[in-house]
Amino acid sequence: MAALTLVNVTKSFGKTDVIKGVDLEVQTGEFCVFVGPSGCGKSTLLRMIAGLEDVSSGEVMINGARVNDVAPAKREIAMVFQSYALYPHLTVRDNMGLALKQAGQSKAAVAKSVDHAAAMLALEPLLARRPSELSGGQRQRVAIGRAIVRTPKLFLFDEPLSNLDAALRVATRIEIAKLHRDLDATMIYVTHDQIEAMTLADRIVVLRDGRVEQVGAPMDLYNDPDNTFVAGFIGSPMMNFLHAGALGMRSATMGVRPEHLAISRTAGQIEGTVSHVEKLGGETLVYINTATQGLLTVRLFGEHDYRVDETVQLTPEAARAFHFDAAGLRLR
Repeated sequence: MAALTLVNVTKSFGKTDVIKGVDLEVQTGEFCVFVGPSGCGKSTLLRMIAGLEDVSSGEVMINGARVNDVAPAKREIAMVFQSYALYPHLTVRDNMGLALKQAGQSKAAVAKSVDHAAAMLALEPLLARRPSELSGGQRQRVAIGRAIVRTPKLFLFDEPLSNLDAALRVATRIEIAKLHRDLDATMIYVTHDQIEAMTLADRIVVLRDGRVEQVGAPMDLYNDPDNTFVAGFIGSPMMNFLHAGALGMRSATMGVRPEHLAISRTAGQIEGTVSHVEKLGGETLVYINTATQGLLTVRLFGEHDYRVDETVQLTPEAARAFHFDAAGLRLR
């Protein structure tokens, strides 16, 4: 039985359709990530699963039971938001145990659950502190701990790392991945950051304009995208899209990952001028302006000495290219 099933779920605000018929199954123990650009409906869809937004039509089922009309508190879910939503006057221990206390559990049971979650998240030294005495990363771990103690059927994360700096995002991402393995829990995670999606997910749901574009394992989406939207959204730097007709190809558009675009100072199929070089140590990104294909990106592993305004030649690796028709659909 699937942990979550969505059947032709829609959501409208007045005459505006936001979610336009989503079908999805999330299996028990799966880490499923909703990803897409701002305004695609991913947070709205998560809120519908949580019961914080009504479903206009369709069915939401958790462990096989229809929950459309079930109150959020009775859906056996726990949600971690972008904002930490901690009570400033309560200690970390009291914040984490509040829901259990309100549910009538004994002090001993609450303490045991909080201590267990605190140990998993390395929060034991912080249990007596208040939120104002914590860093942003520590506050987010407390918010995650508050969800753990409830032992929900579903963990729902709504862009939980957006307020953290780059180093903390990486550290907390690793903690969430480890938490998923340790709990063997079902998690649904919303983000606009495709790197988070690629590194955390068992399966990714790519959304655009309220519809599901493609569902699959991270590397399946990277290596086998269904259309130009998925191909361009998954992968950083994003895929290069070439006017294939200018290269004598049968398709309307050819997609080439930056690492599959060869660069040379002597010979190639496309001539261009280096506009910018990013030297990142382990890799070098070279941005090239071309007369026929616009701005293209080349990824080179290691250190390379290309200069701005230098003329270069580019050649797509034909065997690694993707081909799309005029509507943006993949030709296989």
